[in-house]
Amino acid sequence: MNLDVVEQQFEEQGYTILSGLLSQRVLNGVRAELERWVEAQALLLQGDNSLGEGFADEPFERRLACLFAGNMARAPKSLRPELHWEGMYGLFFCPAVLDAVERLLGVAEIRLYPNYTVRPKFPDDPATEVLWHQDAGYTASGQHGRDDGSPNDTVEALRMVNVWAPLVPARRANGCMQFVPGTHRVGLATHERREHYLEISAAEIATREADAIDIECDPGDVILFSNMLYHRGLPNGTDEVRWSCDWRYQDAGQSTMRSERGHIARSQLAPEMVVSSALQWASLSFQ
Repeated sequence: MNLDVVEQQFEEQGYTILSGLLSQRVLNGVRAELERWVEAQALLLQGDNSLGEGFADEPFERRLACLFAGNMARAPKSLRPELHWEGMYGLFFCPAVLDAVERLLGVAEIRLYPNYTVRPKFPDDPATEVLWHQDAGYTASGQHGRDDGSPNDTVEALRMVNVWAPLVPARRANGCMQFVPGTHRVGLATHERREHYLEISAAEIATREADAIDIECDPGDVILFSNMLYHRGLPNGTDEVRWSCDWRYQDAGQSTMRSERGHIARSQLAPEMVVSSALQWASLSFQ
C-alpha cells in the first residue's frame, strides 16, 4: 500500500480502493460471528413457530434470505449494537486500515466513530436499496442527538474517513455501490426524506449522475471515501444476500455531533485509551 497514492486518490476523487488489504483471518473472524448470529435468528423464528426449518444446509450468502422469505417486514436490515463481538476487532482496528486513515486525517488521535454497521442487502428489497446521498447529509439532518461539542460544529468541518468492505463479492448484479468521483468538493447537498432513506434532491443529482461509476470489489478489499462524496447502493437483483460492513474514523478532537462518543482506535496522546484487544472490544458497547 503506497500511502502517497492513497492520499492523492482520496483528495482528487474522494475515495480510494485498497485491494486485498484484509487478511483471510480477519474475514473468517467476521464471517464466523455473522454465521452464529444467523443461526440465532433461525432459532428465534423456529421458537415462535414462524419457521418450519432453519435452512441449515443453505450457504451463508443465501441462508438469511431463506429464513425471511415471505416475511421481510421482520427481516433485520442492519446490525449495529450487536457488533461488539470479538471477531469484529480485527476489522475495526486493522493496523493497515488505521495507517491509511492516519495519513488521510493527519491527527494525533483517531476515534472509531459511533456509526459502524453490518448490512445484509436482501434480494429485491426496496428497504435495502440505498438512494443517492452524502453521509454528511444524515449527520446534518438532525436525526441523532449531539454530544457536548461546540454548537458551531458543521458537517463540512468534520475530519472523517468512511470505510466500506464487502463480505461477499460486490457486483452490479447484487447491488454494489456507485460513487460520483469528485463530488466531495461540491459542498453539502439538499437531502430529502424518502420512505426508507434520505435522497439528494433531483435537481442536484441530475447534473452529476452521468458521471457515476460502479464500485465492484471482493472480500478483502477496503474502500475509503469522504463523508461528502455522493454515493448510493444499487438494488440486489440476485437470490443471495449481499453482506457488507461500513464504519468510520474521525479526528477524536472533534465533536461526533451525536449523543454517542465512539471508541479510541489510535492515539499518540493517550495510548492507554486505545481499544487494544478483541476481548476488550467485546466488553464494550455501542456508546
